[in-house]
Amino acid sequence: MHPSPSLQQRMFQCAADRPLFVRSAQLAQDYMTGVADQPVFPPEAALTGLTGFDGPLPDEPCDPAAMLRQLHDLGSPATTATTGGRYFGFVTGGVLPPVVAAKWLADAWDQNAALYVMSPVASRLESVCQAWLIDLLGLPAGCVAGFVGGTSTATAVGLAAARQELLRRQGWDVNAKGLFGAPPIRVVIGAEAHSTVFKALALLGLGRERVELVPVDGQGRMQAGALPALDQHTLVFTQAGNVNTGSFDPFDEICDRAAEAGSWVHVDGAFGLWAAASPRLRHLVKGAARADSWSVDAHKTLNAPYDCGILLCRHSEATVMAMQNTGAYIVYSEKRDGMLYTPEMSRRGRGIELWATLKTLGRRGTAELVEELCDRARQASGLLRHEGFRILNEVVFNQVLVACDTGEHTLATLQRLQASGECWCGGTSWQGQTAIRLSVCSWASTPEDIDRTVAAFVNARG
Repeated sequence: MHPSPSLQQRMFQCAADRPLFVRSAQLAQDYMTGVADQPVFPPEAALTGLTGFDGPLPDEPCDPAAMLRQLHDLGSPATTATTGGRYFGFVTGGVLPPVVAAKWLADAWDQNAALYVMSPVASRLESVCQAWLIDLLGLPAGCVAGFVGGTSTATAVGLAAARQELLRRQGWDVNAKGLFGAPPIRVVIGAEAHSTVFKALALLGLGRERVELVPVDGQGRMQAGALPALDQHTLVFTQAGNVNTGSFDPFDEICDRAAEAGSWVHVDGAFGLWAAASPRLRHLVKGAARADSWSVDAHKTLNAPYDCGILLCRHSEATVMAMQNTGAYIVYSEKRDGMLYTPEMSRRGRGIELWATLKTLGRRGTAELVEELCDRARQASGLLRHEGFRILNEVVFNQVLVACDTGEHTLATLQRLQASGECWCGGTSWQGQTAIRLSVCSWASTPEDIDRTVAAFVNARG
């Protein structure tokens, strides 16, 4: 009787099992090419099928091919078709097919991007992406980039750098002394700021209730004339792309005031900062490059794979001091050590996929992608208005707010729309009105997808 192969032997055998990986690629490509035809939200039968994953942990190892079959047979039908052309929820981008291929290779590399000595290729590609982003977005030379999970974390890193610098100006070392007894930091923020900003303020001990709220106009833009007196101990939060209306704050006016006072300005540009990459749309972010820090997602407007958030900051020393970490075993180098700009040490190589995305698109392709999303949003708003729906916002970017005659009618329409499987949009509340939020974020959204979506709206309205 032969002894069973060891775990190590089985894994070496699996690594050499080319048919397994060929089959995986076939299933993935079948999914990518078929996603446009599946319901945008999984039907009840697919959701029920997820119970097939339940059960106790097996005592014995599973056959890899059987594991893959189960994952595909039960999992693929129960996915939300976010990579198709008719998903318009949660400002969720699609993913560019060539970058999926690059991601498969990067996954096989399985690099830890913490230090150059851990992954020279991840370090180099992060450096290249940093330079490309500064150029593409028109930001000041010398900015540093930290690659994190999303804008929520990127915002927290930007806040931490601001806290570091604003307290240093007052002679306080927050790393050594903490916040107990620290001089106050003022936080000035628009009344329509995203909820993740308040989460970051809470995490960093700056408090959600201590902020000074600035009134906004009917589109959610901060009213620069209503700013309070600023000083060098103040952090001003601005927004490139309101999550409901897509509107942009008046950066030039705000930065004028901040520069006079020596305040720190942060731009929450989760999806809207990419307007800077378009000659046709960059007027929307005029003045934003004068800020001190910026947070943005590549997995939204740019259509990079999940997850890829970016913090950019003109003050490299403040960022490094805020994120500092030391240890006898940590080997810093003269090259880029990515953990200097992020909260995490162990960190997957997001920069590899971002490089693949930017390389695939180039400057012209990036502009074309951003502009196409905005064109599809305007197409949707025009057709929906023609069909008698109310459009509650000025469609300046990729966000469309839709409403029926009453809030109850709007909510019922949304529920029927989501249940139809034809498209998926989220609900929201805007200035006391119930609304449907349509976010056009995927490269795959064609004019025909918009026509089909508008027809689904009409059918759902009843």
